[in-house]
Amino acid sequence: MRASDVKRAFRYRFYPSDAQAGELSRTFGCVRKVYNLALAARTQAWARQVRVNYNQTSAMLTDWKKTGELAYLNEVSSVPLQQALRHLQVAFTNFFAKRAKYPRFKSRKKSRRSAEYTASAFRFRDGELTLAKMAEPLDIVWSRPLPEGAAPSTVSVSQDAAGRGYVSLLCEDPSVQPLPATGAAIGIDAGLDHLLTLSTGEKISNPRHERRDRARLAKAQRRLARKAAGDGANRAKARRKVARVYARIADRRRDHLHKLTTRLVRENQTIVIEDLAVGNMVKNGSLARAISDAAWSQLRSMLEYKAQWYNREVIAVDRWFPSSKLCSACGSLQRKMPLHVRTWTCDCGTTHDRDVNAAKDILAVGLTASVCGAGVRPQRKTPGGQSATKQKPLQREP
Repeated sequence: MRASDVKRAFRYRFYPSDAQAGELSRTFGCVRKVYNLALAARTQAWARQVRVNYNQTSAMLTDWKKTGELAYLNEVSSVPLQQALRHLQVAFTNFFAKRAKYPRFKSRKKSRRSAEYTASAFRFRDGELTLAKMAEPLDIVWSRPLPEGAAPSTVSVSQDAAGRGYVSLLCEDPSVQPLPATGAAIGIDAGLDHLLTLSTGEKISNPRHERRDRARLAKAQRRLARKAAGDGANRAKARRKVARVYARIADRRRDHLHKLTTRLVRENQTIVIEDLAVGNMVKNGSLARAISDAAWSQLRSMLEYKAQWYNREVIAVDRWFPSSKLCSACGSLQRKMPLHVRTWTCDCGTTHDRDVNAAKDILAVGLTASVCGAGVRPQRKTPGGQSATKQKPLQREP
């Protein structure tokens, strides 16, 4: 990937004036309304075995604006409304390609409030950003500089559940350059006692961000539960307090994962991880909270896109590969390995730390898949021969 091809979204807090807050609130509501109307129309057409594409929903939007009931759609910029239809088209494309579930309707209370503006609907000049239908630029806290000479192609404005406003500017970042090649390779075993265990023997502790604020979160949730159901001001205030605690947890978690993944990508040419089915794992009621707090999916996502930026390789090993039960010294496979067993001794005499051994096996099978392009067949002690495992190297753009 060439450096000029790298587009990054730079995210900043902003503080809208009362007029801007009102305009954004109307825009968020109209975006949600148009998305739901288009989804309903496409769902009804789908029931009749008729496909509706983006161009047809765009024509529907024009007709909706002419009706008295939906005339208020003309009061906001048309660009975010068109972008909502494009996002719906992408959602259906992913659904038909079996990469995602069927699109869901947006909720006024639960869905993310956001709007996307393309270049024709905003002005970025002298470090000031002015959106369509607004007379004044947004009051943005420039916590880090944009790349020199940056010209944002897309601006996304959002508001989280805690009421914080964010603006995200998508622009090319020439500072992202491929790192010098290195022969270092590392295997990673994800866990809960330790967030990551590396094949080098290093163990990275699990910060357990949610546990640190669990008492504060529980107190805020109890106060919210005592409020009468409905749209009252007191309930809304209590809900925002709960959301602020969640936001504090998520911010700390994201910051830690960014620092960790950046370090791993900078130090290693090849990173081998497990292809974990986190969605199925969180169905375990006793471990769901801890697994969600570990954020393994978010960590993998960060590793993947940073590896693309810096010309590194991430390899995902099949989740059924018996990394914990396979001796990294002699290759023999143990029959059982309960979770409470943290160290074990193989018949060959080698004593293993369970997680370090798993990380070494993950690295070995990942490198074999990368070099040979074939599955690795761990030895079995039970009848039936050998069991092949699958590896999935992640594709990198040229």
